[in-house]
Amino acid sequence: MLERLFRLREHDTSVRTEVLGGVTTFAAMAYIIVVNPAILSFAGIPTGPGTIATILTAVFGCFLMAFYANRPYAVAPYMGENAFIAFGLAALRISWQQRLGAVFISGLVFLLLSLFGGREWLAKAISMSLRRAMAVGIGLFLAFIGLYDTGIVTGGGAGMPPAALTLPNGTLRAPDVPVKIGDFGDPKVLLAIAGFVVMAALVQRRVRGAILIGIVATAAVGALLHLGEGPKGIVAMPFQGDYTLGPLFMKMDLAGILKLSLLPVILTLLVMAFFDTTGTLVGLGAATGDEMADPRKPMVVDAVTCMFAAVVGTSTSGVFIESATGIREGARTGLATLVTGILFLISLFFLPLITPVQALGFAYGPALILVGLLMLPAARAIEFDDLTESVPAFATIAMMVFTYNIANGLTAGLILWPLMKLLAGRSREITAGSVVLAVLCLAYYGLGLRH
Repeated sequence: MLERLFRLREHDTSVRTEVLGGVTTFAAMAYIIVVNPAILSFAGIPTGPGTIATILTAVFGCFLMAFYANRPYAVAPYMGENAFIAFGLAALRISWQQRLGAVFISGLVFLLLSLFGGREWLAKAISMSLRRAMAVGIGLFLAFIGLYDTGIVTGGGAGMPPAALTLPNGTLRAPDVPVKIGDFGDPKVLLAIAGFVVMAALVQRRVRGAILIGIVATAAVGALLHLGEGPKGIVAMPFQGDYTLGPLFMKMDLAGILKLSLLPVILTLLVMAFFDTTGTLVGLGAATGDEMADPRKPMVVDAVTCMFAAVVGTSTSGVFIESATGIREGARTGLATLVTGILFLISLFFLPLITPVQALGFAYGPALILVGLLMLPAARAIEFDDLTESVPAFATIAMMVFTYNIANGLTAGLILWPLMKLLAGRSREITAGSVVLAVLCLAYYGLGLRH
């Protein structure tokens, strides 16, 4: 049956190899069970139901990838997109139901693009330098969130008396220094730094599940030092009590997000998901020696899973680059992805072990910093010697990080790219797609939609 479903001999693999690859991939990406709900809690999404939604999305995506696309590519809610949902949209003051609505609509548009050939049109509209700048900007954004959540970096007004920041009219002024180093006398800060170093060392030594091991070890030390609560149990039935999906299931607000003022939200999620998926598929295709394989099926899986994620109550999903760890162990078919999905399904019954960690910023924060760091090598592909490429790339990165908003960076880069090409006398390089995206992004700024 497995041979018929996954064509193991055709891919020169075995059941044992695929199972090992699937287990390895799960160990490498299981940290998302802890980190994703913890980040989304800042958007108002309750942590218990958010954890269920995260796991169900991973199970659905992995099973769909296994049986429909037959690829060793595991799927779960993306890092970066979850930060945009939680932090990047804070200034808009829209509900988490509207944010889930944006996830669903962006997934639907992604699906239509994948099915009807729009993928090529959008891919040609954004240069390689700009795509890589998006990855770098999101990486730095994640790292900054991690640094702030752990207390390694804090706000410039932290520790100052209110009177020092109060203007004569009673409003608060901006501190002279926007951010500063945190309190290194705080044991939580020191523990977070130690956790980051341990995670980085484990990743360097290619230890399976390095990030998850680092999170668990840091949380355990914190519990021993009475810096957080330990688990109240080991096993619990999902879909009951704190772990019910009721508060999130089918709560997305589609009508509330379909407004002109919120169009950039959908556009940003769409572009982020599209290029995250494209870049990941290219990298994993190279790892499997299958670079020329049709990416349409994996993209359809990503899009459908994204819509499913919104229905159950979590953020944009997609193929995880951590799938490369399973591929290194020999995984070549969807059987490995099926194994990863089964392990996610089993984790539903061990939520009491997971929940306490989600309240410990010093435990999951270092993972954000490290994931951000691992996204920075994309900067190598930015053409810094060509100002028509480097100026938009720089604006993308700088605006993402220094305005604390991914959409601001993405839109700034998309506007500047065709503008720089035009001013440099290289209008032949400008595509119709880049013009359409630039006009949409100009509306973001010109109509006062920025935030």
